[in-house]
Amino acid sequence: MTIGVLEGQVPTSSTRPRRATGEAVAALMAAMIGMLTLAVVNQFTAISPSFNTWVHAIGKLWMPGAQGIGPYSGKETLSAIGWLLSWAVLHPALRTRELTLSRWLIAFLVGVGLATTWIWPPVFEYFAGH
Repeated sequence: MTIGVLEGQVPTSSTRPRRATGEAVAALMAAMIGMLTLAVVNQFTAISPSFNTWVHAIGKLWMPGAQGIGPYSGKETLSAIGWLLSWAVLHPALRTRELTLSRWLIAFLVGVGLATTWIWPPVFEYFAGH
């Protein structure tokens, strides 16, 4: 007989209760949405001068030195807003659910791949019409 385990019981590797995987999925999906937001905003600032001006104005609202870095300040601001809002929605919705992490990790990696591809100069310039 093993010490600490009564006869007929199966020893467990941990005495802590398992946490639902929904929290991790919510964090992954929110990060992916933030990255996709950055890619989309970046594309539209290249296509539309008026959107570019608006995005720059968003950054100048709160970021010191935003005038010097241009619309990048607004792009990062909108990306952070997309991330935080999606996390604020997804976390309460998924936190108690037990989800298959491998499927959601694949979705996350596909989204990150799309965001990265979209800002890659040959693809970016093709869609921007340069």
